[in-house]
Amino acid sequence: MLKIGSFEEFEQYVGKELGVSEYLKITQEQINLFADATLDHQWIHTDPERAATESPFKTTIAHGYLTVSLMPYLWEQIAEFANVKMMLNYGIENLRFGEAVPVNSEVRLKASLKSLKNLRGITKAELDVVLEIKDKKKPALKGTIVFLYHFK
Repeated sequence: MLKIGSFEEFEQYVGKELGVSEYLKITQEQINLFADATLDHQWIHTDPERAATESPFKTTIAHGYLTVSLMPYLWEQIAEFANVKMMLNYGIENLRFGEAVPVNSEVRLKASLKSLKNLRGITKAELDVVLEIKDKKKPALKGTIVFLYHFK
């Protein structure tokens, strides 16, 4: 795991792969809780019996935005930040979903540091990310996530 305590320490990784998280299994319970939280109860996510017969995936699949919402958690497995007052999600650019994530699949995040900017004391980090699905060639998603770090 990377340990980063300042803009200058972070800056040395621009243009480099930062690492890969552990795999995380996505369960039906997680999918159902996400459906409740977002009010998105589309049957392809929440009805295993119907999905088994009517879905081209033959099982339920995770919401695309559920997979997006896992990125900060998985990112914390790649890099640990010290001397940070707070971190904010700032944006997502060029996000593309490449593959559905069937229930009980395992996903992991691969991250590279695309760019780093010092915005008057606030560090803007753009990370190129790929959310990989275990035993699948195509990733669940690719894109650039942007975080703001407020170092002390």
